[in-house]
Amino acid sequence: MSEPKFFRAPDPVSLGDIATWANAEIEAGSETLEVTGVAPLEDASPGSLVFFDNTAYLKQLETTSAAACLIGKRHKGKVPEGVAVLVCADPYRSWAMVLARLYPDAMVPADRNNVFVSDRAVVDPEALLEEGVTIEPGAVIGKGAEIGSGTVIRANAVIGSDVKIGRDCVIGPNATVQHSVLGNRVYLHPGVCCGQDGFGYAMGPQGHLKVPQVGRVIIQDDVEIGACTTIDRGANRDTMIGEGTKIDNQVQIGHNVVVGRHCVLVSQVGLSGSCTLEDFVAIGGQTGVRGHVRIGMGAQVAAVSVVSEDLAPGGRYGGTPAKPVKQWFREVAAVRKLAERGSGS
Repeated sequence: MSEPKFFRAPDPVSLGDIATWANAEIEAGSETLEVTGVAPLEDASPGSLVFFDNTAYLKQLETTSAAACLIGKRHKGKVPEGVAVLVCADPYRSWAMVLARLYPDAMVPADRNNVFVSDRAVVDPEALLEEGVTIEPGAVIGKGAEIGSGTVIRANAVIGSDVKIGRDCVIGPNATVQHSVLGNRVYLHPGVCCGQDGFGYAMGPQGHLKVPQVGRVIIQDDVEIGACTTIDRGANRDTMIGEGTKIDNQVQIGHNVVVGRHCVLVSQVGLSGSCTLEDFVAIGGQTGVRGHVRIGMGAQVAAVSVVSEDLAPGGRYGGTPAKPVKQWFREVAAVRKLAERGSGS
């Protein structure tokens, strides 16, 4: 069996073009040098472009056979002789910009030139589709739904009644969207569930009485949401995801949560109902945030932490409960010393 290739190999491109795309300076090598693809440092061939920004891979850099390397000024002297050097301020960001040019199909897996509405999809007659919408087989579009031009609804996705989806979005296979309003260029990966009931019950000795959830989910422009993430609609106000926010796989967002602009939530983060994340908050994987707390603008929370009270803007936090990282490290060190002292007695 031949090895499958899911993305078409790029046409050869000159080092000069790559430097332009990457906002990089050519410090060694010819502008006319041809690059034919990309590779990791250790597997690079003489036509490959690589990047370096982590000293853990220094040995691989020193022995790479790549054609060219995107690298920061600090480490440019480590590039082997014969490998072209492209110096840039942020090698990883430059790498992302170059990859987007070389492999555009890997950005959002949707063929914008193949527009169709499958005869095996179910589209309510009262749904409104702008010109240029693609609906794949098995998708269901509910009554009164509105979908903007250039949007792709992948196989078996379900778009509920009266849902509004903007332009140039991709709704992944088996995703469900209900009671929601999406902006432009929103990308929901496979299996996302958006707009279902929030978890609201009036508990008591007579049993747990369900509280109707009458809010919506509002997702602003340029948001990307990973596979199997769930976003509950609001109870009596809206759950909101701010523009440019990136959410990983298997994240849980409860009702009435407000996530600001350009936040980053890594896999298995859980946001309890009515918590607020201000703009540019970053939260590491498997961290839980208690309901009704606020995390200030630009704050960063380490993985596997528990946020149980408000966090100030701009800080770095970690632990259970989350606290400033310096305090957390001191506490961990103190506990380690106590354990070592106890084991030696």
